[in-house]
Amino acid sequence: MSQQVRMPQLGESVVEGTIVQWYVSVGDRVENGTLMVEVETDKANTEVPSTEAGFVKAILVKEGDTVSVGTPILEIVASAEELSGGSPTSAVPPSPTAPPAAPAAPVAPAAPVAPAAPVAPVAPQAPVASVPLASLPQVAPASTVPAAATGVAQVVMEQPTAMPWNRGGGVAAPSPVVTTLPMAQAPAPAVSAPVPNGSGGGAFGAPTGYRYFKPPVVKLGPDDTVVKMSKRRGIIAEHMVYSKHVSPHVPCFAEVDMSAVAELRRKHKKALEAQGVSLTVLSFLLKAVTQALREFPTINAVVGADEIILRRDIHLGVAVETEEGLVVPVIRNADTLSVSGLAKAVVELADKARSKKITVDDLSGGTFTVSNPGRRGNLFGAAVINQPQVGIVRMGEIVRRPVVRNVQGEEVICIRSMMYLALTYDHRIIDGVTGNGFLYRIRELLEAGQFQI
Repeated sequence: MSQQVRMPQLGESVVEGTIVQWYVSVGDRVENGTLMVEVETDKANTEVPSTEAGFVKAILVKEGDTVSVGTPILEIVASAEELSGGSPTSAVPPSPTAPPAAPAAPVAPAAPVAPAAPVAPVAPQAPVASVPLASLPQVAPASTVPAAATGVAQVVMEQPTAMPWNRGGGVAAPSPVVTTLPMAQAPAPAVSAPVPNGSGGGAFGAPTGYRYFKPPVVKLGPDDTVVKMSKRRGIIAEHMVYSKHVSPHVPCFAEVDMSAVAELRRKHKKALEAQGVSLTVLSFLLKAVTQALREFPTINAVVGADEIILRRDIHLGVAVETEEGLVVPVIRNADTLSVSGLAKAVVELADKARSKKITVDDLSGGTFTVSNPGRRGNLFGAAVINQPQVGIVRMGEIVRRPVVRNVQGEEVICIRSMMYLALTYDHRIIDGVTGNGFLYRIRELLEAGQFQI
């Protein structure tokens, strides 16, 4: 007895998946839990295990094919004896061969055709007057049709009527007047204007139809390597282009003294490591962001159709780099977690993303995003907003350097752990006072270092 394995629904909003790689071949034995195939969806690559034990009889979908949820992709049989049952074993079934056509009946010879009667000569018509274009009545836009052989153009114009906007009610349609004009050559095709809002037909949604700028032509050199764009890379590219076109990005920066956080982390790091929790600086930033979002609710929002939706819950997206590209898993109700709870959640989601066990549900529903480029993230940088959210915070590298501080009324130079923090906000929704106030509040919380671990 055979069992069909169908394309699973790997998330609430997923409607299709792309076969990235098959881990099994026809004839292989699989057990319950054996990894069979890697499937790529909108943002996540997921390894799908078998839920049946048996033998692979047929692979129904090729690598690289995209199919809808519920489509059969594999056939499994219970025993090795059933492998030779005659079912197709290739990803593409052979096309059916059409039966040979029946021989055509003999065709009777056609009767001889009588010679055609002579055609009477046609009386010559009066020549069409040639007039300058400027002297024509300007009553309606004219449609110019170039004549390929004669080198002239015909301008078809409507005769004016008493009520030119009325094309019904018993008014007869206007009869056209055709005037022949001298013309050196057909006009060049018109260049379309740039597409509004950048929603064009270019690569990854780039606008097309530039009037003056000509996009450069990409040519392949003899020593170049062509890397096929993965589906996830393409989705990231389209998302970034869309975000920059739809949302006016405003970056702002704060210099944050992270010395208090560094000291707090040093005190608790070893104890939490014994419990399997890696206490990172990112977890302190996440806690500060959640508290600031509660105080600035207009930033914990998404943009709808001509409306702002203020989210009640705080679901923080955390950017994670994987081999296939960037993903942003979401920590649900992040404001209810302690610093160590946030640290644990980050590790769990990052492990799921890098082991290809992340689901689309893990990546959905974020209300704000935090990006951490790591220890080699450079001093600072402004991130692109994760649509439809209205803001994103990006960490910079923490550097020990001399700064001026006031100690007992005296200005002194001391060594502190300093970091640049960048906020990018959507200026359609967030004004400068709100955006700057939100970032300043995050800075205050980090420099105070009063967190519940």
